[in-house]
Amino acid sequence: MTFAHHEKNRLIDLREMLFKDPGNGSFLGKPRPFVLADASLNLWDGIREDAIEYFHGNNIPWWNGTDGLPTGHLLSSQVACVNHLYPLRYRKDLATLLLKSIEPAVTSAEKVDGGFVEFEFIGHVPLLNEGAFQRGQFCTSVDAAMIGSLENGDKCIFLIEWKYVEKYSIINKYNEPRASIYDHMIIDRNSPFKDKSPEIYYYEPFYQLMRQTLLGWKMSENREYNISQYRHVHVVPTNNVELANNITSPQLKNKYTGDISTVWANTLNNPECFISVSPDALLQPLAKGRGSESILSYLDRRYWG
Repeated sequence: MTFAHHEKNRLIDLREMLFKDPGNGSFLGKPRPFVLADASLNLWDGIREDAIEYFHGNNIPWWNGTDGLPTGHLLSSQVACVNHLYPLRYRKDLATLLLKSIEPAVTSAEKVDGGFVEFEFIGHVPLLNEGAFQRGQFCTSVDAAMIGSLENGDKCIFLIEWKYVEKYSIINKYNEPRASIYDHMIIDRNSPFKDKSPEIYYYEPFYQLMRQTLLGWKMSENREYNISQYRHVHVVPTNNVELANNITSPQLKNKYTGDISTVWANTLNNPECFISVSPDALLQPLAKGRGSESILSYLDRRYWG
């Protein structure tokens, strides 16, 4: 049984107890037992109203959402990211604990856009010159971003990409329009890539990782948000082996051995800037913080059980 099927069955079994919802909400035009009838219940009640207002106020689209609400699909990685990280948005103490667990040199979390976590992050200006520049669609974005002050006085941005049940096929996305945007940055002598063969990066999820790495590099190079460093944080459940072990780029598969995180780190000049972590390991440091019991209990039952 795949990880996605396991999670689907597990959450259907938990649906009425955890969400008090009968399921059979619509997805792809059909009622599905793994889709909530009331989509708003897909968000933890401690953040629900505020998160919905945040997405609406910033004109951010919900994946497969309607009427300004998130999808009712229980396996949405976007919803998973919001459920895990939105509780930190107004909690500097918890945000600092999380960032210190990623980078011990962090002394404190800093605000990004009025809170300590920004979602569907694209930055202030279109540094990659992709044509479109809209949060959540049509340009390079990350699921969330945070900023931390470091012991040496510098600031570091943490670009967080959240995966849940994703898996990818071997599809070559290399074409002239994309090459004209990204290839010159990949081969730049100062680029973050040790392996400067552009074609190897145009297979998902490496295509996404490549663009997000370029975003982090360009942001630090241009001192966006007064940062001088970046960390690229890839959050993947431990049991999603279908994602971790599937090296979709034939060229990368021939060059390197290991799982997706190991292979990706091998392409970088500074592999320490790339961090792969499971959701539960990322959030566990919050147990040291005040008032984190309810959210950690919810996350444990819903995602980590």
